[in-house]
Parts: sequence; structure tokens; C-alpha cells
Amino acid sequence: MSLSSLNSTNALHIPTGLATDVQSLGGLKHQAGQNNPAAIKETAKQFESLFMRELIKSMREATMKSGMLDSPGGDLASDMMDQQMSVQLSGQPGGLSDIIALQLSRQMGVDNQPAATNSSIGNLSTPGVTTTALSKKYATPLPAANISGGRKPTETQANFVNKHSETANKVEQATGIPASFMLGQAGHETGWGRSEIKAKGGAPSFNLFGIKAGANWKGKVAEITTTEYVDGVAQKKVARFRAYDSYEDSFKDYARLISESPRYAKVREQTGSVHAFASGLQKAGYATDPHYADKLSRAINTTLQLRRVQA
Repeated sequence: MSLSSLNSTNALHIPTGLATDVQSLGGLKHQAGQNNPAAIKETAKQFESLFMRELIKSMREATMKSGMLDSPGGDLASDMMDQQMSVQLSGQPGGLSDIIALQLSRQMGVDNQPAATNSSIGNLSTPGVTTTALSKKYATPLPAANISGGRKPTETQANFVNKHSETANKVEQATGIPASFMLGQAGHETGWGRSEIKAKGGAPSFNLFGIKAGANWKGKVAEITTTEYVDGVAQKKVARFRAYDSYEDSFKDYARLISESPRYAKVREQTGSVHAFASGLQKAGYATDPHYADKLSRAINTTLQLRRVQA
């Protein structure tokens, strides 16, 4: 059945059939692109239906036929039954469609939070939005599975997250900025602790977020050579960065910057989505790297995965 009705932008049309052709898949892509949670949910359901149909079809083809009652009419009836079965099996709570919808929502910065279930897939709540009772050790909700497509976290990343989690949790409780978001950004900025900014003589600056020392900064500084992007081209420049007395001071100063600076006012409102938060920082000019949002999103998702394992 064609889903060409999905191309309408005046309303959300919920199809009763299954996407089975290029035109239908194009319609699904258009519908998901509307950044509408309901549209994303329906799109995810349709893709799950398509997957289920192919699975059922493969199982049927692997079954030995007797040859006595086989006919084109019988094959058509079986195909129609498979289609209806795939539609009925899709869209169940905790199923594949929930995972697809969550991934689409994160990529487009849409708050599309599926209900928590007791299924084997686990809690698929959107990072930064509390929906279920969680471990008291971690204040930020953590997804049960890593669906970002990233690599398995390394021991260096795990050690970094474990080292700074207590401080990040404390700052989250005071400011509301998700601890996992801060840990992911600190990990990205420092190469997970391997490339921390050093002050003169090799002393630690405790600067985990790469915050520069502007004209209004009256504290200690660390001057180093860093990479900046000018019109998309990487260049080496000497820059002055803030230096602190402890890592906790670094977390607090970062949270104060995000919370109080008008420049990051919109970012502060986007803590319900990893992608939206990271994109907001890039748009606000936190970094000059044109791919900063994508890199930061991966780092935060890695942190979310690690903190759940450590819980």
C-alpha cells in the first residue's frame, strides 16, 4: 500500500498498511523530517513493520513446501497475511520502534520521550529528563543501551568518568545542568584527561572545559598553543585559558557560565536532548570546530553509557 498521503504537511496521516516501496519510504522520510514527536513515532513504527515483514518472509521461505497446495493465489494470500501480521507486531511498547524513534528524536533535537516499560530493552528515557526511580548515586537518568552507534568505551574514558562523577553530581544538584553532559564535555575537551591544559612549568590548570581567560577574568591563567578554526580552516594559535585551584572550581565555573551568560540562555533550556544541547553550544560559539556538536554528542552518549554501567 502506498503511503503517499504522508507527503501532506497539513496534518499527520496515520497509515494502516506497510511501507514497501521507494515512494512509501520517501514519504516516511518526509514525515519524520517534520520534527513532530507523533510523526517520528509513526515513522519508527512503519520501519519496524518493514523489518518484521522481511523477517517473516525469510522464515516462510526457509520452510519446506509440500507442493500439493502451492499456487500463485496461495502465495498472494500468504503475503497479505504476513503484511498484516507485521503491522500488528510493530509499535509495541519496548520494541524496536521505540529505539528507532529515540534515535531520530536525538538527531533532530526533538523531545520524544517513550514511556518507561518493564521490557528487556530497559529504560529508554531521554537523557536529562527524569521519568523513573534511578540510582541515588547518579542524578542524571541513564539509558539502558548505547544506541548511538559509537564504539565501546575505553578504560581511559571509564576512569575519567569515575574520577569526576561525584563532583559533577554535586554541581548538577546545585545548577540543574546534567552531570553526564558536563562529564562528556570535559572528556571531549581534555581527551578524557590525557590532554589537560597545563600552566607554566607543567602545573595543572584544572581547566576541564577549555574556557578562555577573557579581559574580565581576574584569576590565574594558563597560556598554551591551541587549534582554532577560521572560516573552517584549522590554525595554531597561542591563547590564554582560565586556571583554577581544583577540578570542582572548574565544574562550578562552567556551570556558572552556562547558567548566567546571555550567550548560552537557549542552551540552558535544551538539557532534555543531547543533540540539542551540543548543537546549541556550537551555535552559541562555544567552540570554532565546525564539527563540535557531533563530537560532543558522541562524548556525552559515551558518558551516559558508562555511568549506567557504573551505577
